[in-house]
Amino acid sequence: MNVDWLRNLCLSFPRATEHVQWGNDLVFKIAGKMFAITPLEPAPVWLTFKATDESFAELTERPGIIPAPYLARAKWVALETKDTLPPAELAELLRASYDLVVAKLPRKTREALSHSASAAGSSRRKHHSKAKKTPRGKTKRTPR
Repeated sequence: MNVDWLRNLCLSFPRATEHVQWGNDLVFKIAGKMFAITPLEPAPVWLTFKATDESFAELTERPGIIPAPYLARAKWVALETKDTLPPAELAELLRASYDLVVAKLPRKTREALSHSASAAGSSRRKHHSKAKKTPRGKTKRTPR
């Protein structure tokens, strides 16, 4: 696992974006809210993400996983190395982090996100023929 793997995974989530913040941290967001952070230069932690109350307690008991500096009170955990968790488990935890953040967004923001996602999927225009009334009141279709 490396930064490219992490980028591909996080950006595969609907409407996720990436931003470089604080000089050298790559931050993944949904609707302006963070769900994962990784440093672009060597640092004491490799990845930080949000966890549920239950998984926060369980994860921080495992070797190589600590309460995230500055974010632990919001139930964020930090992985000290890339090899702390297997890729499949990490992918599930990152998706859970994304889902936790989405769930905390205001209702209107969530609705706008789901509406824009469905509108993007159905953006194809349908071509209709014009209908004209004939003098006898019948409809005659003419192609556009």
